[in-house]
Amino acid sequence: MIVDKFYYRPLPDNLELNVSEIEGHGIFAVDNIEADMDLGPTHIKMPLYQGYMRTPLGGYLNHSDEPNCSLLCVYDWDDYRVYHVFPNRDIEAGEELTLDYEV
Repeated sequence: MIVDKFYYRPLPDNLELNVSEIEGHGIFAVDNIEADMDLGPTHIKMPLYQGYMRTPLGGYLNHSDEPNCSLLCVYDWDDYRVYHVFPNRDIEAGEELTLDYEV
């Protein structure tokens, strides 16, 4: 398979946007996902931009007091940071991915 690095997909193939019982829409697993798998970027901080830009993945992750995912800063240099989402445990197909917004 040839991968075109300039072809943009808002979500990885193993995730989909769907109606959430928590709030509005959320991110759901299409397939079973193993714990600690890098699911991609959620928040990006760039020089000359106040705050963080959210990717589609970051924009639809809902809050839970018992989250199944966490954010981890994978790039950090100067005033540039990129956070990715990682499952805290195995996630079953059809399950919504969640974060604890308070952490």
